Amino acid sequence: MSAYLQQFAERFTRLDGGSLDTLEKLYSDDVTFRDPLHQIQGLPALRAYFAQLYANSYDIRYAFSSVDEVRPGQGYLRWTLQFRHPRLACGQQITLQGCSYLQWRDRVHFHQDYFDAAALLYEHVPVMGGAIRWLKGRIT
Repeated sequence: MSAYLQQFAERFTRLDGGSLDTLEKLYSDDVTFRDPLHQIQGLPALRAYFAQLYANSYDIRYAFSSVDEVRPGQGYLRWTLQFRHPRLACGQQITLQGCSYLQWRDRVHFHQDYFDAAALLYEHVPVMGGAIRWLKGRIT
């Protein structure tokens, strides 16, 4: 287990809208952040992304289930995210599982999240959500 990744995960779980200055301790100024819905370049843009995330959602909690360094300066974090958003799932709790691939030197300079975008967003939009759940049921 990587001490760096463990420390990163612990700090990340404590993030909230009032502690976004912590991002400067976690990420390099030239960080690249990607997920299925966004591609962000640079720490100021990442900070703006998290500010919007915490302004629009609430009860945001990350739980990390595994922390694996695959080689020096590279590793994976498996996580479960729980949150509420007033316009998704009628404000009910949404749970999403995913994985983050990180590269770092002294701070993270590359962060790629992998998760099911439909499970995060589309399944919880009123008309579209029913259609996606129906389609997923038909495929499986």
